[in-house]
Amino acid sequence: MLRQYTGDKMKLRHRVISKLIDVMGHIYVYLDSKMPPVTGPILGLEIDDDFESMTRRELCNHIENKFGLEKDTFWFLQSTQKIRYCCQKARELMQPSKMDRGY
Repeated sequence: MLRQYTGDKMKLRHRVISKLIDVMGHIYVYLDSKMPPVTGPILGLEIDDDFESMTRRELCNHIENKFGLEKDTFWFLQSTQKIRYCCQKARELMQPSKMDRGY
């Protein structure tokens, strides 16, 4: 039978799940830092050498610098939030410019 969560139980459930995701993220980052970087194209996109040699932290710092974000704000986002942020930025960057639209 499917259990219905409401009110405080739902909030507690979400906090527990959020904390587990946070802990798992820290474990992932730690384990990832022990692995050699995977190099070569990603989904057919050639990756520049400087990006290939950067650590996860350095890549996050690069995004923060390029988009004028405060230090460590991108780093501390959960993975899905990072993906959403980059998707939104990609959409904005890929839109035709005002000049292309006749403004």
